[in-house]
Amino acid sequence: MTDLSSLSELSSPPFATRHIGPDDAGQTRMLEAVGFASVADLVAVAVPEAIRSSGRLGLPPAAGESEALAELRVLAGRNTVLTSMIGLGYHDTITPGVIRRNLLENPGWYTAYTPYQPEISQGRLEALINFQTVVSDLTALDVAGASLLDEATAAAEAMTLARRAGRSPSTVFVVDADALPQTKAVLRTRAEPLGIELVESDFTAELPECFGVLVQYPGASGRVRDFRAIADAAHARGAQVVAAADLLALTLLAAPGELGADIAVGSSQRFGVPLGFGGPHAAYMAVRDGLQRQLPGRLVGVSQDADRRPAYRLALQTREQHIRREKATSNICTAQVLLAVIAGMYAVYHGPEGLRRIGRRTHRHAVVLAEGLRQGGVEVVHDTFFDTVLARVPGRAAGVVAAARENGVNLRLVDADHVGVTCDEKTELLHLEQVLAAFEVSGTVLADLDAAAHDALPAALTRVSDYLTHPVFHSHRSETAMLRYLRRLQDKDIALDRSMIPLGSCTMKLNATTEMEPITWPEFAGLHPYAPEDQAAGYLELIGELERWLAEVTGYDAVSLQPNAGSQGEFAGLLAIRAYHTARGESGRDVCLIPSSAHGTNAASAVMAGMRVAVVACDDQGNVDLDDLVAKIDKHRERLAAIMVTYPSTHGVYEETIVRICELVHEAGGQVYVDGANLNALVGLARPGEFGADVSHLNLHKTFCIPHGGGGPGVGPVAVRAHLADYLPGHPLREGSAVGPVSAAPYGSAGILPISWAYIRMMGADGLKAATEQAILSANYLARRLSPHYPVLYTGRGGLVAHECIVDLRQITKETGVTVDDVAKRLVDYGFHAPTMSFPVAGTLMIEPTESEDLAELDRFCEAMIAIREEIAKVASGAYDRTDNPLRNAPHTADSLVADEWGHPYTRTEAAYPLPSVREGKYWSPVRRIDQAYGDRNLVCSCPPLAAYED
Repeated sequence: MTDLSSLSELSSPPFATRHIGPDDAGQTRMLEAVGFASVADLVAVAVPEAIRSSGRLGLPPAAGESEALAELRVLAGRNTVLTSMIGLGYHDTITPGVIRRNLLENPGWYTAYTPYQPEISQGRLEALINFQTVVSDLTALDVAGASLLDEATAAAEAMTLARRAGRSPSTVFVVDADALPQTKAVLRTRAEPLGIELVESDFTAELPECFGVLVQYPGASGRVRDFRAIADAAHARGAQVVAAADLLALTLLAAPGELGADIAVGSSQRFGVPLGFGGPHAAYMAVRDGLQRQLPGRLVGVSQDADRRPAYRLALQTREQHIRREKATSNICTAQVLLAVIAGMYAVYHGPEGLRRIGRRTHRHAVVLAEGLRQGGVEVVHDTFFDTVLARVPGRAAGVVAAARENGVNLRLVDADHVGVTCDEKTELLHLEQVLAAFEVSGTVLADLDAAAHDALPAALTRVSDYLTHPVFHSHRSETAMLRYLRRLQDKDIALDRSMIPLGSCTMKLNATTEMEPITWPEFAGLHPYAPEDQAAGYLELIGELERWLAEVTGYDAVSLQPNAGSQGEFAGLLAIRAYHTARGESGRDVCLIPSSAHGTNAASAVMAGMRVAVVACDDQGNVDLDDLVAKIDKHRERLAAIMVTYPSTHGVYEETIVRICELVHEAGGQVYVDGANLNALVGLARPGEFGADVSHLNLHKTFCIPHGGGGPGVGPVAVRAHLADYLPGHPLREGSAVGPVSAAPYGSAGILPISWAYIRMMGADGLKAATEQAILSANYLARRLSPHYPVLYTGRGGLVAHECIVDLRQITKETGVTVDDVAKRLVDYGFHAPTMSFPVAGTLMIEPTESEDLAELDRFCEAMIAIREEIAKVASGAYDRTDNPLRNAPHTADSLVADEWGHPYTRTEAAYPLPSVREGKYWSPVRRIDQAYGDRNLVCSCPPLAAYED
């Protein structure tokens, strides 16, 4: 007779056991290695008692995976997805199935990191070059970036670029009265702290003196206007011209660069990216020659590797915030790579002929609708338009919109007298019939209208220039070809589906399939951000719950999910501080203290928020130097606005003095901003809102499992204590908030919020705490295993680190010539993405294993690092040549190893298979080490000709 088990004993194991890599036996071995009997004992030493929370997080009990998905199905069912004809820069679109399944839903693409290590990122770098080529070709401008966060923030970035690049001393930026309303709102938010005066104009009067002009092309009302005369007038004043342009419209309309624009911005969302209740979507920016060194965000360029073969890499990185800090072109860190890749692949899939057909079909639907309205006695305001028809119905607009909604269509209520109707890729004749019925137009035959109506594009603006002529946009028409192209690019890269990515300060943890599954459900993916709120009941409930859970986790009182990147969360938090001081009559408080170890984004964000940066020194242990902090507070006491401090510190330790730092700043009248980049070391153990912080931004793409997507998307919620709650970001289409919006959509990248909701729901309070404890244990395990071979630079109490550790190669480099770069590239031969290089300290590697990697993978990484140290020892002893060795020549490609001649003093086996374990599932770098300087000297940022790949 067998023993009987109860049903409770036979239930599925909790999700936390799937998320956390090491099992009980593995955890026991790790504890033995670091010298503790339990995780609780380790935490008691590592985490200062002064910050530790005494209670358990007040979260719902952990749900199983099936239970969480069932709850999400209920929430999704509370959304009502009607046919969207609202427009305003958001359009329904068809994501080709081959792209949705093999890219958007594929961990080989969505779990990759920003391509700072270009040799193992060639696939997504090529995909981004495709995107940049699409943008550059359609806008007819010389250089396009690799994506920005959304159209409104891209317009704001263009405004500040124009100010940097223009010759005019004016502080005025002129904005098209027909610009998208959310763009105007975000421009106001950005302009005010920088002392920029916004002037709205319909361009019927003479252009004022200004440093820049933004024109919407086509306008929010649908109007298509030739802006050449505006551009000429702006250039005569030394101003830059920014065109906010619709990419699909540019398949038919003359390009902005041909009309005099210096800068073009917009969204690529309608190129196959779901609506997602507002995001994430990839914005774009393109500039004329001469402005490329002023571009914000990432820029992919073509360079060459050690064999002089073409290779891709991030170009002109000296522009970026992690290097230039407060002098950076922007605070943007995360962009929207995954979405840019989708948009680029949409163009690869359809080619120029397919895009032109979609554009013509979209326009034709709008033309037929306009003709039907006219024949029905409805005034159509504009004779020229692309996809949007503006109808004047005096006093009847609300009734028309309500009637259309009853027919299953959402229209745009412009005002009491006007209704906007926007067509898109998914518009059908049935939708036009439903719209005409809402306007009480009857008796029309759409086929007759189609035969009679003339196009509404101005003849002078008809596009005659070619675009997308590169072979990549003509070679993948069949699904088979497209499928294989996506697979070929994916196989070139290292993502989390292949190995751990031990990047310090990046938290490359598991993005569980269950968490990812809901984001492509139509009820979440198909909702317009400005749909009526009663149609988004499920989303709003999910958002409200997630905000409450994040407030509970952090100890704050209020949370806004609007910021669509960590950089925007920082900006929003600093704006809240600024507004708080202003409301108290202390607008002169404009100094922000920032430790020298901080992320460069902090300083760039402070400048954007109108603050001046004062740097606080760190001591030899990597902690904030309290003496220097006191001196800086005394120096700036009357003007002190805030301190921005990362906790645990960027040096990977829990600083014992954080509570005292908060007290000192508060005593001087300042506010404390705790950067949430390292929150993975605090969840369930300590809450910033309890130990003295006033505001934090969080990174849902780190701590709360939204994948990095190869460099975006991200979500950077801002969390505040009660006294700052009134100063959180406002709604883009509503006036009256103390602080304006920082993103185009009310809830930012709402389409990926189900990921973090599912993570918290399935982990529960105990699971979240256990994940944090394991992250600390894993980091200390690595530090303990590697310390006999590499010095661990900073440690806290008991010689322990937090959730990451820094290994110091500076003395090794001095003695052997082997650099951090050599070690990073050699790790590729062992099948690993390198840790974070030379940040926050030059000549070091910062390693963060996260809680998701099991003991076998941690040991595999340690064995690789130890083997590399043995190779370094051979360089030191002379057994390896100092300039011709496996480290200096790494990574080794298959081509280089099978070449007829091998001229190196080490064997092919030493190059390719330095450990026996490497033979199983060997990763081969597609290129050898890339010449970074060559790419900046010979800047090419679009698809290179095929001849470039010839031997």
